[in-house]
Amino acid sequence: MRFLLVVVCCAHFVSPLMGQSRARGRELGIPFPGTPGTNNAITDVAGVAVGHSTIIRGAGRLVYHQGPVRTGVTAILPRPKGDWSPVFAATFNLNGNGDMTGTNWIAESGLLEGPILLTGTHSVGTVRDATIQWEIKSGRKFDFTYPVVAETFDGLSDPNGEYVKQEHAFAALDAAHPGPVEEGAVGGGTGMACNDWKGGIGTSSRKLSDRGGGWTIGVLVQCNYGGNLTVLGVPITTPPDHQYCRTLPDSAASQAWINRLPPCGTSTHPAPGGGADGRARGSIIVIIATDAPLMPHQLARLARRVGMGLGRLGSYASNFSGDLFLAFSTANHNVSQTDTATIATWPNERMDPLFRAVIEATEESVVNAMLAAETMVGADGVRVPGLPGSVVVDALKKAGRM
Repeated sequence: MRFLLVVVCCAHFVSPLMGQSRARGRELGIPFPGTPGTNNAITDVAGVAVGHSTIIRGAGRLVYHQGPVRTGVTAILPRPKGDWSPVFAATFNLNGNGDMTGTNWIAESGLLEGPILLTGTHSVGTVRDATIQWEIKSGRKFDFTYPVVAETFDGLSDPNGEYVKQEHAFAALDAAHPGPVEEGAVGGGTGMACNDWKGGIGTSSRKLSDRGGGWTIGVLVQCNYGGNLTVLGVPITTPPDHQYCRTLPDSAASQAWINRLPPCGTSTHPAPGGGADGRARGSIIVIIATDAPLMPHQLARLARRVGMGLGRLGSYASNFSGDLFLAFSTANHNVSQTDTATIATWPNERMDPLFRAVIEATEESVVNAMLAAETMVGADGVRVPGLPGSVVVDALKKAGRM
C-alpha cells in the first residue's frame, strides 16, 4: 500500500524540539567559539522564520516513480508573514555544480524580494512555480517575480520521481515560524548525506558584543557535501560499525555506484571524504541572515566567508559539489522606495566581527545538522549513519579540546 507522510514544523515548540531527540553540539559541551543567540538559530535575527515539509515513504530497491522517497522542502522567510518589503542581499558560489534560481536579479538589483526555499535537485522547478502561487495566495502584488530556490542532490531518495508537489512547498511556507528550528533529516535536508554521515538541515547564530555593534548573525545550512570531517581542528574518525554502506546484496541496487559501497556489517571501510563511488556528489546551501545594516557588496563579503567555515570542517569543494551561499540583511525597510530614501549603513572597517561570526556559525550549523540526523536507510538500501555525539566528544577529549 502506498502512503504519503508529510511532516511540518509545528506552530508551537517546547525545548527540546518535537521530533528532534538528539543533542546539539553545545548541549554536548562542544566548546564552539562565540556567543549564540537565544535559539542558536537563524531565527535569532528578528523577523526570520523557518518551516519544513518532509516526505518519507517506502524501502528497498529503487523503482522509478515509486520510491523509496526521502525528500522535502525547507522555507526561510526573511521578513514576517505579510511583510513583502525586499531585503538587501548577495550571493557567492564557491563551486557551481548546483542551482539557485533568482540570483541574476539579486546580482543586478542587490535585492531579495521574497522567501528562500531549499529542496532536492530535481524539485527546483516545481518549488519555484509553487512559490509564485503561494505569494499570490498570501496577498503579495507583483507583475513578475523571481523566486529563490536552491538545491542539493537527495541521493537517499528516488531523485527523478518528482515527488515534491505544490502542496509540499505550500506546507513548508505555511509552517514557517520564528523560534527554535528543527534540524537533521527534515524538509529539504531529508535525503542528504554529509561527510560520510547523515546530513540535512542545521543552524546556528552569533550575538555580537556592543563593541562589535550588537548585531545578530544567523546561519542555516542544507549540508550534503563530501569531506574529511574535522571539528574544532580535530579529525573525526568513523568507527567500523558506523560506515556508509549498502544493505542490499551485490547487483541488487538499480544504481551502479551503490554496488561499489561496502556491504553493511563487514569490516571493509570506504575511503573517507567521498569519492568516485558517488558519495561526493552532494552540495551545501548556506543562508546567512543579519540585522546589521549592510549593503549588497558587504553581504557578498559575508557570503564569501562561508567557505572558510567549511574549510575548518574538512570540505574541499569537490567537482560534484554545488557550494552556493546567500546572505541578506533585514535592516532598511525602505530599500524598495521609488524615490530618494535614507539608508543606514555599517562601515567596512568594522566588518571583522561579522566575518568571524559567519565562519563560526557555519561550522557549528553543519555539526548541528549532522548530530541531529538519525541513521537513515534510503533508496537501493543505502545506509547512512547518524553521527553519534559520543564520537565527536571522545575525539575532542582525546585531543584535549574538551
